[in-house]
Amino acid sequence: MRLRAREMGIKIGVMEPGRYNAITDVRGVAVGHSTIIEGEGPLVVGKGPIRAGVTAILPRQADIYEEKVRAAVYPYNAYGKAVGLLQVMHMGVIETPILLTDTLNTWRVADALIDYMYEVLGVEATSINPVVGETNGSYLNDSAGRHVGKKHVYEALDKAFSPSGTGPVEEGNVGGGTPMSGFEFKGGIGTSSRATPEFTVGVLVQVNFGRREDLRIDGVPVGKELADIKPRKVQESESIMIVVATDLALSSRQLWKVAKRAILGVARTGSYGGVHSGDFVIAFSTSERDVEPLLERGEKRRPSSGRRSLDEPYLNPVYRATVEATEEAIINALFKAETMTGRDYNTRIAIPLDRVSEIMSKYGRL
Repeated sequence: MRLRAREMGIKIGVMEPGRYNAITDVRGVAVGHSTIIEGEGPLVVGKGPIRAGVTAILPRQADIYEEKVRAAVYPYNAYGKAVGLLQVMHMGVIETPILLTDTLNTWRVADALIDYMYEVLGVEATSINPVVGETNGSYLNDSAGRHVGKKHVYEALDKAFSPSGTGPVEEGNVGGGTPMSGFEFKGGIGTSSRATPEFTVGVLVQVNFGRREDLRIDGVPVGKELADIKPRKVQESESIMIVVATDLALSSRQLWKVAKRAILGVARTGSYGGVHSGDFVIAFSTSERDVEPLLERGEKRRPSSGRRSLDEPYLNPVYRATVEATEEAIINALFKAETMTGRDYNTRIAIPLDRVSEIMSKYGRL
């Protein structure tokens, strides 16, 4: 059985996670997956083998189009094919679920999302801004075959809109993370959260980046210790999609500042943001809680300033929560992913948790 980081005794950072240690700890946020694993052997474009899927993140299960959520986007390294992010950056809101998938399925998924908004959710607007992110899973998947279709998008969204969508989140080889790699091991979907009496921050990632020797877990150079494991192939795709949710009533500008901190969590695991990295962060607020308790708890600001919007030390714990949850979500993606063989018998093995445990103990982390 594959374990998450905390189930192995590895505690990233100093803040405590929420009930599920997942993005769904932010009340109202929901997640659903659709996974396609079909065929084996040599690649035949259009036929397979298929290792693909789609992950749906709902900023709220209520009427997302009419009750848009405040949001921001930070394109750390914009080598990617994402849809809808420019309008989010311009308007500061999200009006659809957020979907994650394999690179060349992006537009098919966006098209199906629009159908879902009209056919299932009953939206009557003449314009909809679908939000879709991607990473490149072509090492294991027939990406050019573009096998993610309308039925898969509907399946992921239906699961997210079901009661189970707000509970624990499946991780590893599921949904959009099905064909992805991480540090030349198997990657995929991961999630984590940080919860305080004043706020909750949840993060979900789709991991598809990293060189083996660069991997660090809680500061430990685990990748160097595992450099001998075969089979290996240099990871050419170096992308990650990050979705950050919080229940704090933050403005789009403040969410943009929060989104930028997520990349610090990525860097802690060993990323240097390569030329061909598609590293995007989408942050949104469900606006369940006001920032006043944080103002009381945070560093004191000058009472005479009268410029609350420019004096924001109360955001420091939110920044910390974002960094810690992002780092742990990436590690959870690696730990929960299982060995997978895909097109042309290409194989990504799961990171060996027994050896990780030995290494962490050697460095005094367990």
